[in-house]
Amino acid sequence: MKRLAMTVLTIIFICTFFFSISYKTTKKESEWLVHDVSRLFPVQVKEILKGEEEHAIIAAVKKANDQNIPVSIAGKRHSQGGHIFYRDALLLDMTSYNKILDFNEKEKTIRVQSGATWADIQQHVNPYGLSVKVMQSSNIFTVGGSLSVNAHGRDVRYGPLIETVNSFRLLKADGEIIEVSRTKEPELFSLVIGGYGLFGVILDVELQLTNNTLLETEHHHLAYTEYVEYVKRTVLADSAYHLHIARLSTAPSSFLTDMYAINYKQIQSAVPKEYLALPEEKWVRRNKFLFGLARKYDWGKELLWNIQGKLYAEEESAVLSRNNAMRPDIQFLDYTSEQDTDILQEYFIPMDAFVPFVNDLRSIFNKHDLNVFNVTVRYVPKNTEAALSYSTDEMLALVPIFNHGFNTNDIETIKKATKEMVDAVQKYKGTYYLTYQLYPTSGQMKAVYPKANEFFAKKKQWDPDERFMNQFYERYGRDDET
Repeated sequence: MKRLAMTVLTIIFICTFFFSISYKTTKKESEWLVHDVSRLFPVQVKEILKGEEEHAIIAAVKKANDQNIPVSIAGKRHSQGGHIFYRDALLLDMTSYNKILDFNEKEKTIRVQSGATWADIQQHVNPYGLSVKVMQSSNIFTVGGSLSVNAHGRDVRYGPLIETVNSFRLLKADGEIIEVSRTKEPELFSLVIGGYGLFGVILDVELQLTNNTLLETEHHHLAYTEYVEYVKRTVLADSAYHLHIARLSTAPSSFLTDMYAINYKQIQSAVPKEYLALPEEKWVRRNKFLFGLARKYDWGKELLWNIQGKLYAEEESAVLSRNNAMRPDIQFLDYTSEQDTDILQEYFIPMDAFVPFVNDLRSIFNKHDLNVFNVTVRYVPKNTEAALSYSTDEMLALVPIFNHGFNTNDIETIKKATKEMVDAVQKYKGTYYLTYQLYPTSGQMKAVYPKANEFFAKKKQWDPDERFMNQFYERYGRDDET
């Protein structure tokens, strides 16, 4: 059956290969017109500075002070809520500021410049039998960007990224560089991590590492009503389970009712030599093609879910290192089109509210006829270290991917639906991820994040001239209740 499924998939792929690569845009744009990955709300900036050396970054902030222009900070530009741009700002592109500065194998720590990616760290520590503790599901993002959004990952034993940060150096608006940790400037420690670039430039970071262990995958098919008890009794009850992710069906015949859980269970504390290599991601074109079908057609969503189910049910468990389990670069989700775009959102719900919240999501999705073609679920332990903490309880994080057009009607539809989803989150005492669109009202944002006003007051205290600016702060840091 597995061979048949793969044969059918191969035939479809060959017959329609160009479907998956026909979205590239050739539109030329202004040199200083910048986008995030969603391409929904482009912004014209004054200048882009791609600093490779610290002195260039310091000089850029001094220049901005001298000329009284705002500064915004960008990495891989995957934040979709205006956090990395501001009109007529000097944009610091940190991606070239990416050196490994220090590595301590014995203490299991590494210090990197903020433009380094998780892939850079993995390549560096893999030969020493070490691994990252917490990062997003993909390794393409910069460390500074991940700190700025206080990212979380798939390891059920660790919460958000802030847990694994020992210290960082921060370039403040006045040009001073300070060391920030839980004991040195603890207030800034909680404000900057998850602070969306509003308090200064993160120059370099010292992170905690962990052992690179050998894991075995297992897949479990279940109804969404069974999921919470499954996680509690299986994944959380056994310390051998390390990484976990689940998927909710977006196929019309089982819409948000059918699930697969994918676990990575430790089988050895050290990785044998034959599993140490870090190969390139496999099946990128195949997966890109399948997601392209699911993005465009209901029958594509059914096909994707059915093929995934067959593969999960019939393939043997894979054995791989932690570093390999944590390094997919999700190239298959890359998508550009002049007609439409993909956006992510994320909602954090207390575990026992999972089923009623999914029921509410299903109603909202259907009511607005939203094109959702992927929904993943992760477990996030409680952690309230960050000033704008989203994991205020033991949470399940739901991450839907929507496809919608650039036209005004489509944007207004997703905007209205998002407000309804945030209302549902609030009803269940959950939170939503501030990394994504600015659609929730200021009132909604501050109801979900009751410490928001205090956070914005601290912003004005540490940066009275509002040198570091972005659209997120303009939207929610000023008294706009719309």
